[in-house]
Formats: sequence, structure tokens, C-alpha cells
Amino acid sequence: MQGSLANNHSRFMGMQISPLTRRRIDSFRAHRIGYWSMWVFLVLFGISLFSEFIANDKPLLIRFNDNFYFPIIQSYPETEFGGIFEAEADYKDPYVQELIQQDGWIVWTVVRFDHQTVAWNLPSPAPSSPDWEHWLGTDDQARDVVARLLYGFRISVLFGFTLTVISAIIGVAAGAVQGFFGGWLDLLFQRFIEVWSGLPTLYLLIILASIVEPNFWWLLGLLLLFSWMGFVGVVRAEFLRARNFDYVRAARALGAKNSRIIFQHVLPNAMVATMTFMPFTLAGSVTVLTSLDFLGIGLPPGSASLGELLAQGKANLQAPWLGLTGFFVILIMLSLLMFIGDAVRAAFDPRKTEQ
Repeated sequence: MQGSLANNHSRFMGMQISPLTRRRIDSFRAHRIGYWSMWVFLVLFGISLFSEFIANDKPLLIRFNDNFYFPIIQSYPETEFGGIFEAEADYKDPYVQELIQQDGWIVWTVVRFDHQTVAWNLPSPAPSSPDWEHWLGTDDQARDVVARLLYGFRISVLFGFTLTVISAIIGVAAGAVQGFFGGWLDLLFQRFIEVWSGLPTLYLLIILASIVEPNFWWLLGLLLLFSWMGFVGVVRAEFLRARNFDYVRAARALGAKNSRIIFQHVLPNAMVATMTFMPFTLAGSVTVLTSLDFLGIGLPPGSASLGELLAQGKANLQAPWLGLTGFFVILIMLSLLMFIGDAVRAAFDPRKTEQ
């Protein structure tokens, strides 16, 4: 009975992957640099997702009076550990540490600094050089560079992913409508895109920064107004080519609705071009955020940012570890994304998958 269920499950799982999809997966794996770049990037991004559990000025775990406390998840007043203040305990304070260790113990994070924690006891004025406590030194505001790298890497990738996915959805929808219906709709939409793409994005950001304080969602919304146009061209061209194919004409002759033809017959082919374009769009989105932060019109001041780290390196040439750290992190990130994009493009190449 169990053997029969296992065989049925295997056949069911095998039916979910078409031969064409299997060839694309095999082609992607055969691109060794892109395949391993994907895993390296996923590992780095996965580590950054747990930045609070790696770099924090609060302990991971406290055991006190036979009770367990999780300061990263929940706030505890100092009186909980025998102190005198009702405010949240300052776990970096030697007095609080002594209170806890009298009847318990503390498990700290790997890096004992948050991205906004100021290190007061530095061996030299900030920015201080790397040492055993600050592996990559501190910036000019005495904040740990490793902690800011972890948080900055995470927000850069999340911003890029969000902008790329939403842009792809809007761009694919617009390109599909243009290419499938054509005619005056396509003509007017193309003229609108030509005018809209000519607007100066940088000037709009500068004006916005002078009116309100830009944040993650403000920047995402403003860049989204222009980033979706990158997907329109490839999808529109695919729909213009495919709408006159025999299988589309046959579907129309059989009375199929336009929505059914678009989503079931033409869109899967158009998604091939979209998938090959997305890794490069992600790299471009990360670069845009880094550039805006470098210019000082990106995320709010004090936010963990790779661009802000580069700006600090430019302003503090006597501290080369700031500029070099930001440069190599951005170089590695963009290189991994480029290698992944090349592997995806090779996997979806019809000259290879249709053999």
C-alpha cells in the first residue's frame, strides 16, 4: 500500500514538471558560475534576514531566577532583574549585567551592536579601525560597520525584490494589453510611455526630499512610477508576434475569450523574456537605492545603507576600511546577480531548450 502511494506520488510530482521545464532547470544547473552564485546569494540574503539575531545590543537569551527571557522579542524593565528603573533595561550597562549574573546568565548575539548602537568606549576617535570587538571598525558616528552591513544588505535586497516584482506585474500587464490589442491603443500607449520616460526622475526625488522626508515606501512608490516601463517592450513584442500565430487564431475561432487567450496561450511565452530580464532589473534596483543614499536623498538619515557607507568612505579618506568595505560588498552583490541573470538567460534560450 505504501509502495503504491509512493509510486503515485512520484508520478504526480513528475507530471508537474514538463520536459521543457526540466531542460531549463538542467541548463541552469549546467551554468556552474550562475548556479553557485544563486546559492551564495541566497545564503547571504538568508543570513541578513536574521540580522536582529546576529547583530544586536540586546542579548539573545537571559536566564534569571529560573526564568527565561528573550529581550530581542520582548522588552523588559530593569526592575524585572532587580533594578530600580521602570524603563527598559540597558543590557550594555555593567550594573544590569551584574544584577543578572548574580542569579543567572546571558547569551549574547555574535555582534553585540545594533545598526544604530553607538560604541562609547572606543580605543581611538571615530571612525576607529578594525579590532576584535569591531571586526570592520566603526563609522564616523561610532556605529559598528558589520552590523550596518547586515541591516543595509537586507534592506537593499528587499527594496530591490519589491520594486522588481511590482514593476514586473505592472509592466507585463501593460505590455500584454498593448501587444494583444494593438491598433490605436498600442499607438497611444507608446506615445504616453515616450513622454513619461522623459521625466527627470532625479529632479523629482530632489523635490520630494525638500518637501517630505523620504522613506522606504516613498522611494518605492516614486521609482515604481518609472521602473515598470522596462518590462513593457519585451512583453509587447512577444504579444505582437504571437497574436497572429495559428493556435491563437484557432482559439479565437473556437470562441475563446480574450482573457483566456492572453493568460493561457500567449502570456506563458511572454514570461520567458520577463524571467530573463528580472535578475538584471533587481541589480539595477539595488544600484538605484545605493546611488540615492550616496547622494543623501534616499533613506532617512541614520538608516543602515550601503550607499551611506560609501558616502562615509568618501568623507573619511583617513578611514579606508569604510569605502573599501562598501565597495566590495556592492561589487560582490551585483556580480552574483549578474551571474544569476546570465544563467537564467542561458536556461531560457530557445536554441538550447528546444534541442
